Order: sequence, then structure tokens, then C-alpha cells
Amino acid sequence: MVAAGAAGAALLPLAGALPGASAADAGPSFVHGVASGDPLPDGVLLWTRVTPEPGAVPGSGKGRPVEVAWQVAEDRGFSRTVARGAVRAEAASDHTVKADVRGLRPATMYYFRFTADGVHSPTGRTRTAPAEGAEVANLRLGVVSCANYEGGYFASYRHLAARSDLHAVLHLGDYIYEYGHGEYPTGDAVVRTVQPPHEIVSLADYRVRHGHYKSDPDLQAMHAAHPLIAIWDDHEFADNAWSGGAVNHDPAAEGDWAKRTTAAKQAYFEWLPVRPSTAGTTFRKLRFGRLAELHLLDLRSFRDAQAKAGDGKDIDDPDRTLTGRRQLDWLKKGLTHSPARWKLVGNPVMISQVAFGSVPAKFLGPLAECLGVPAEGLAVNTDQWDGYTDDRRELLTHLRDNQVTDTVFLTGDIHMNWANDVPLRAADYPHEPAVATEFVITSVTSDNLDDTLHVAPDTLSGVAETAVRAANRHVRWVDMDSHGYGVLDVDAARAQLDYFVLSDKTDQHATAAWRRSYRTASGSQHVERADQPVG
Repeated sequence: MVAAGAAGAALLPLAGALPGASAADAGPSFVHGVASGDPLPDGVLLWTRVTPEPGAVPGSGKGRPVEVAWQVAEDRGFSRTVARGAVRAEAASDHTVKADVRGLRPATMYYFRFTADGVHSPTGRTRTAPAEGAEVANLRLGVVSCANYEGGYFASYRHLAARSDLHAVLHLGDYIYEYGHGEYPTGDAVVRTVQPPHEIVSLADYRVRHGHYKSDPDLQAMHAAHPLIAIWDDHEFADNAWSGGAVNHDPAAEGDWAKRTTAAKQAYFEWLPVRPSTAGTTFRKLRFGRLAELHLLDLRSFRDAQAKAGDGKDIDDPDRTLTGRRQLDWLKKGLTHSPARWKLVGNPVMISQVAFGSVPAKFLGPLAECLGVPAEGLAVNTDQWDGYTDDRRELLTHLRDNQVTDTVFLTGDIHMNWANDVPLRAADYPHEPAVATEFVITSVTSDNLDDTLHVAPDTLSGVAETAVRAANRHVRWVDMDSHGYGVLDVDAARAQLDYFVLSDKTDQHATAAWRRSYRTASGSQHVERADQPVG
């Protein structure tokens, strides 16, 4: 079963059975599960990957074409089918297929499956978005980021899969990692082995890596239970990627960067239920009635190279960009003219200003390793908006001058939990009020402070957390040690993120517990602690 020992008994009737080795030998099978994504009021994108015959493993380029039928129904028994069609699985797309289904009812739960040569896929559950002009009581999203296969087990996905109250899961980037075996994390910190064992560079490499991730039962269970809304960050390509290269890319040994990114993007869109924008990237928007509009950013394809930490001239250079001109203009216009009460921004890297100058020296190296920046003179993380201050100033000034309220940035990347007010100039806060708020979610498995220090959680991090908050008054809370996920609940009065943490990322059966909740009241541009989770 796709959920056996992973997603719990509650998901067994939903996910159905995965074909075993004998079924794969006999003909087509669906060993990578099913998924859905990018929900619209009248439709959703469905995904699967067919293993057409023995030897047709991801990235091999082998396997005959297979005709694949799909069904969407109102019941899991498929007695009330409302849409059906067929697609063709071919080696050119690594035998992945998508069906962009339309003509469905808004705000409705559906079940779906694929069939090839009489073999059924596992059954998935999905949900359409509310009608564009509809009054919506609430929107509830699971929120995750940074899932390194070798760093631990994907228990966060299992716990999200077990929930029946989510409208979708928002993945904020680093869905896969590019490193080879033992490169990150290193040594005895490796919990399990990823495939291929070398760093991924070619199209075949990226396909194998995506396929290996999709073999994880907890990841399959999450995809089968909820539609996915995803953006990429750097590790879908290479660490600290920018438009012309990456920190973890050596042209002499690994070839042309443009060829590598083309391969990475092709594999990403093959293996994930994501609609590419007209620019062939992940920046796009989705609307949920009159309650919320979600702008999704791509902060890797258009950015200039990262500045050196402490290089104020480059950091403040107005000719350097994080977003690219087209995307920044699109975002400003979208936020200004959005008909929704809440303007949510799926934001791969943190927008809040953060200074680390008061952090004790012994924490700077481990923090730098988590954040991916040089340890010397650590003042800003130049891979996030702190390294591109002109883009940030332009966006935040635009929010202030146009009186755009209720903008909430939802952020991943740095393997820590944060709840922040977002002022135009942090040095003037709170004299100058914030213009937005930000919720940052920690990693599913990727190393954070306690992992890097090789200490137990919540033993040494309190010193660093206190120092960060003292130097950054707009930071309301930071948790540098936990792994887990968030649940965002939005209604007319407030947006609240409930932070859930795992008992142990190295335990396949890890439990999850509520850690904290923060909310921002409509019109306030301020985060405050909430006493309990929404659900």
C-alpha cells in the first residue's frame, strides 16, 4: 500500500495499492504514485508517471509509448465519474503525464486515477479553488520547504497527508537537492542514501533524482491526499543559483550552466504538477475567491550573482536585481490591483531585514552553513532579499505609498521558523510601522542550527535566537532548531500560521507536535502570538 506504515490507516482507502515487482514485470505500473496541483475554480492539473516495462526507470530513455486514461469522479469508487480523457506516456517526457482537467465545479473535492493496459494507479484526492467572486469562509494550506532526502525522513509529508482539512499544500522550494551522496549532510549525519549517488547535472540525473524522491511513501501519500502548489528555489538546480551560475556549479567540471538549468527545469515540469508561466518559470498567481490571492515567485531565474557579505556597494546597487524587472512589475501591479482581502506571496527567500552582528562568534560559522553565506563578518544573508536591497526598497515603498494592506510573505529556504513584521527600514522600526508581515517555515529535513552544531535541540540555540531578536526588533519569534511544517489558516479577520515540529527527523515514524502560532489581524501589518492552533 502506498500509505502502509507511512501515512496511517486513514489514508489506506484513498491511496489504494501500489503494484509490486511482479506487476511491473507484467506490464505498466504506477510505482511513483499520483499527484495533482495548481487548483483553479474549474479545474486542476493531474500527474502520474508510468513505468511501461522492466528497465524503463527514470532517466533511462527506455520504454514503449503507453496510452494512459484518466478519470475524475465525485466518489472514490468512481461510480460518479464527471470527467475522463487520455494522454500518452513517452520516453521524451520520461513517461510522465499530465492532464489539465477543466469543466469541474468550484470548491469541490474530487477523486482521480489513471489506467494503462487495464492497470489502475493509486487513487488521488484533490480539490478545486473557489469561484473568483465567491465569498470564502477560510483558506487552509499546509506549508513546507527544504526536503533533503539524505537528511532524514519525510514525516512532515505524512502528517500533512493525514489531514482532511487542507485545501492544498504550498511547497516553497528545495523540493529536491542536487548534492551527491554524503555531500550534504556529511558523514554520520546521512540518514539514507539518495539516487543517483553523484551530484546531478544532466537531464537523466535530474530525472533519476525526482523519481527517487517520488518513491518515498510519505511524499506519495501527501501528493495523493492534497493538490500541490509549488515554486522552486536553488537546490532544484544547484546551491545558491543565479541567472548565470551557482556557488555549487563548476563550469570546468560540470559544463555549461544554461544547459544544466534547462535540464533541471525540464525535469521539474515533467515530475511535478505545476503549470509553467508564460516565461517558462514558476512565477504565477492563483486566486481563492475574494478571500486570498497567492502570488508565486521565481527568485533564481532572473537574479544577478550574489554579493559578498558586507559589500554594501554591491548589495545596494540599483542595477542589481533579485526578481528581474518584469517579475517585479508584475508583482507590484498584482498586489495593488488584487480584488482579494489577503495578498499572499509565495516567497523562496526571506524578505525581512536581518542583522547577525550581535550573535556570539561561536554561532556565526554554523549559522553561515545553514544560511549558505560566508562566515566572516556575517551581517546579511546576501542570497535573500538582504543582498538585493534596491528591489526590496522598491517593492516595500510601493506597498506603503499605494496603501496596500494585508500582504503576507510565506517563505522557506533558511531551515528555521520565523514570524516577522516587515518594515521599510528595520532601523526605524517600530517608529516607522511595518508595511507587510512574513511567516518563515523551517525545513522538512535539511540541517539547521542544532544539526550543524551536533547538539540536542533547544540547548544552545536560545543564545543565538535571543541575540537575533535583540538586533532585529521586527522579528517577533525565531526557532533555529526545529524541523516540521506549517498550517496557514486565512479568514476575513486574520491570517494565522500554526508551526508544527517533528520529534526526530531521523525517525521514519516521528510524531508531530504544535510548537507556536502567530497571526496578523486584517489591516494591522503586525504579527502577534496566538494562544492555540486553528485545527
